[in-house]
Amino acid sequence: MSKSPASEITQTISIDQLVTGMYVKSFSDNSSLNIKSEGYISSDKSITQLRKANITQLVIIPAKQKQTVNVEKAIADIKTKKTSSMTKKTTETTGVSLDSEMKKASKLYKNAKSLQEKILEQIKSKKSINVSEAEETTNAMVDSIFRNQDALTCMSRFQTKDSYLIEHSLNVSILMSVFAKHLGFDKRLIQELALGAFLHDIGKILLPNDILNKLTPLNAKEENIIRSHVALGLKILEDSPSVSHMAMKMIREHHERVDGSGYPKKLKGDEISKYGRMIAIIDSYDAMTSDRAYKKSVPPIKAFKTLISSPECYDEELVENFIQCMGVYPVGTLVKLNSGKLGLISQLNKKKPLHPYVRVFYNARMNQSIPIQEINLSESKYKDQIDCCIRPEEFNLNLLGFFKTAFID
Repeated sequence: MSKSPASEITQTISIDQLVTGMYVKSFSDNSSLNIKSEGYISSDKSITQLRKANITQLVIIPAKQKQTVNVEKAIADIKTKKTSSMTKKTTETTGVSLDSEMKKASKLYKNAKSLQEKILEQIKSKKSINVSEAEETTNAMVDSIFRNQDALTCMSRFQTKDSYLIEHSLNVSILMSVFAKHLGFDKRLIQELALGAFLHDIGKILLPNDILNKLTPLNAKEENIIRSHVALGLKILEDSPSVSHMAMKMIREHHERVDGSGYPKKLKGDEISKYGRMIAIIDSYDAMTSDRAYKKSVPPIKAFKTLISSPECYDEELVENFIQCMGVYPVGTLVKLNSGKLGLISQLNKKKPLHPYVRVFYNARMNQSIPIQEINLSESKYKDQIDCCIRPEEFNLNLLGFFKTAFID
């Protein structure tokens, strides 16, 4: 007897287990509710209507559940906890528009990526590296972030799996700067953190490619080889006056975890510096949201959920602050609206995190491009809401082409 495909397997649940994003196949109860067809639960209002209709049991298709359930849970988790009072938050907005800063940010990102590639090649060839050149580049990135942080944040969302090592270090540097700015750090300190983050993984270039990009789980010996990249990176930088003691400490600690399960020193809690706890969050977040040779990326909200549900590994207060900093839907995230329109998150809405600004460019129902338009989802005249995060290949989209047209050209 053949098994049903996973996409068709059903499960009966109670109304109390129903959450937004689930796909309802049918109702187990007899009710007076007029249901035109099966479909997704798009809001809490829908669940309330079902309760009022005395629905107590439903048949769902688990494989079709959307990511929206995680959005609301992540928001709920954060709102139930107090925001940190130990930090002084800086102003997020500046007088420079996203469109104005984007051309500069695009050039900066391209140049920084080329420099990262050059540095890694020099290390691989056993040549000395010019850290001051990296410092000049990361200082320029910090300047851009202070003008309008959304520009480089948006650039960090466009990654290619074949350039992971190069882009990952660059993206961690950007996100570390944005996060430090959010926490109210002094600009000079942010520059030091940006440089350290830019160089935090350089030791990996000395590791065998067949282990770095292995498609199957690592054995104990291979795991130890991977872990050696921290010491290798520190060795390369130990005589560089441009990398501060604080930045070196952050590099040393970026794989430490608050429960002592990390490496290389198995430090616990406050034994790990605040900067080390910050980069651990960012390093993991960017790794989860990036395509790798051996795994596909996950949407930011799923990465946030993983961070929230791992208090044994990550500083809970800093995780909350990081999600508040990035927004539920970070700038540059590709989303589908319930109208079928596709677009990129172009601006956060701090007061209404689930209702950001979206720059739409494609209609999935009509399978065609539409005139580029920026929609503020918090305005009542727009009926659209975010349905889910999507991947460009789901709709065969040239996302980089759109991005260039909408933000740079």
